[in-house]
Amino acid sequence: MSKIIRLGTRDSELALWQANTVKDQLQALGYIVKLVPVKSTGDLVLDKPLYELGITGIFTKTLDVAMLNGDIDIAVHSMKDVPTALPKGIVKAAVLKRGNYMDILAFKENEEFLGQREGIIATGSLRRQAQWLNRYPTHTVVDLRGNINSRLEKLYNNEWNGAIFAAVGLERIGLEPENTIGLTWMLPAPAQGAIMVVAMENDEEIREACAQLNHEETDTCVTLEREFLRELEGGCSAPIGALSYIDKENMVTLKGILLNVDGSKKLEADLTAPLGKHQNLGIDCAKSILARGGKRLMTELANAGAAVNVFSTKKLTNEQQLRLNIAANADSDDFIKISPNRISPIVLKKEHKNVVFTSKNAVEAILTSSSAAELKFENIYCVGRKTRRFIKNKFGKVAHFENSATDLAKYLVEFIEGSEITYFHGNISLEDLPKILTENNITVNPIEAYRTKLSGKKIPEEVKGIMFFSPSNVESYLKENSADKIAYCIGETTANAAKAHFKEIKVAKIPTVESVIDLVNEDYKN
Repeated sequence: MSKIIRLGTRDSELALWQANTVKDQLQALGYIVKLVPVKSTGDLVLDKPLYELGITGIFTKTLDVAMLNGDIDIAVHSMKDVPTALPKGIVKAAVLKRGNYMDILAFKENEEFLGQREGIIATGSLRRQAQWLNRYPTHTVVDLRGNINSRLEKLYNNEWNGAIFAAVGLERIGLEPENTIGLTWMLPAPAQGAIMVVAMENDEEIREACAQLNHEETDTCVTLEREFLRELEGGCSAPIGALSYIDKENMVTLKGILLNVDGSKKLEADLTAPLGKHQNLGIDCAKSILARGGKRLMTELANAGAAVNVFSTKKLTNEQQLRLNIAANADSDDFIKISPNRISPIVLKKEHKNVVFTSKNAVEAILTSSSAAELKFENIYCVGRKTRRFIKNKFGKVAHFENSATDLAKYLVEFIEGSEITYFHGNISLEDLPKILTENNITVNPIEAYRTKLSGKKIPEEVKGIMFFSPSNVESYLKENSADKIAYCIGETTANAAKAHFKEIKVAKIPTVESVIDLVNEDYKN
C-alpha cells in the first residue's frame, strides 16, 4: 500500500504513547504512518466528573467525527474508553496485546489509613469509587480529573491519603510512584489495559493492514467484557467492572460486577466455559446479575438525581422493588421500628383457649420468648393473609382470619367458643376489636407483645404519593411531612387512619405489599 496512513489520536502523553506503539508496529510491517493529534471533550473539560458530562465515548467522539469527515484513516484509543456501539461506518480494526489490567493505589506516606475509619481517596471513576466504598465504607472519595501527570501532582498537593490509577497508564509513560499497592480485589473496567484501533468499514485496504496487529487472546477476552457491559446497558455513569482470562487448560473465565454509586449494593457473577464454547459468557454473566436485582439497580442508577415520585413507609425488599414500574422511581424506608417485649413464660405457656393476633409483629414477638411447640393455643384467630400464612407455618393451623380487626371482632361475637380471649397486641394498637368484644360480653385479656417506635423522616416535597401499611405508618409520616399527597393504603383500617388527613386515598384490592405496589403501578405505567 503506497498511501500514508493518517493515525488520529488524543494528544495526551499516554494517548501519544499508544498511538506511537501502533505506528511503530505498522511501520515494522512496511507501512507509512503519520500521527494526527486532536483534543477531546474529556481532555478539555476538567472541572466535572466524567459521569456528569453525560456524553458516551467522551474521549473518542472527536476522533470519530474526524474519521467520518475523512481527516484520518484510523484512530487509536484506550479500549475501555470506547463505547460498546461504534458509530455507523466505523469498525474495530485491531486489538493489541493487553497490558496490565489492574488498578493500583498510589499513596503518599504510609498504608496505615487502610486499617483506620477515616481515609480520603481520589478517583474520577465511579467504578473505582463504588468498589472502594464497598470495601472501605467509612472512607471519603473525592473527584480526580486530568492527565496522569496532573493527577499525580494533585495527589501530592492535597490532604489525600491516596489516589487510584490504571497501572498500565503509569507503566507506559514511566511514572509509577514509589509507594503503590496493587488492588487485586478490584475488578477493572471492561477492556482496561487494551489498545483498540478503529477504521472505516468500507476501507478494506486499511482494515487488512491493521488486522495484522490483532492479538487473538486479548480480542477474545475484551469482547466478552464489552458484551457484559453492553448487556447491562452501562456506560461511564454505571459502576461496572469485568475481567476475562484464558488459563493453560484453555478455559475461559469471566468475572463481572455491578454496584451502586456508594458501594452499599454489589452484585457479582463468575462464569467459566471451554475456549470455543465461550461465546455467550458475557451475555450470560450479565443476565445472571440482572436476574438477581441488577435490573432494579441499573434503574436506580439511571434515575439517580431524578425526582422520586413515590415513597414507601416500609422498607421494600429487592423483589418488591423489582415489581414496581420504573416510572414510579420509588424510594423506601421503615417509618416504624418494632421491639418485642419480654413476656413471662408462665403467662405464655399456660393454656389459652382463644388467642387473637391482629398483626404478624405480635406473633414474631411472642416467638422470641417461647417456641411454638411450648405454647398451648387451642384456637388462633388473626387479621390479614400474611399473618395467617406465618401462623400456619409456625403453629400448623388458624381457626379463622379476616382482613380487618373490626370484621374479626364481629365474627368472634357470633362464633367464638366460650366467652374469653387472649389478645396479643402492640403498644399503639387500635381499640376497635377489644371494644366490640367487651361490649358483647366477651372478656379480653390483653398482653402487650411488642412496642412500636415511630421513626419517620422528612421526605422531598416533590414526592407525589406515599405507600402506607398500617395506621402507625400514617402517624409516623405525619410527624414531619404534609398530607398533600396520594395515600396508597394496604387496607381499610390504614385507609381510615389516612382519611383524617389526606384528600386522595387509594386502597389495595387485597391487604398485601404487592397489592399496594400494583396500585402504584396503575398510576405509573412504563
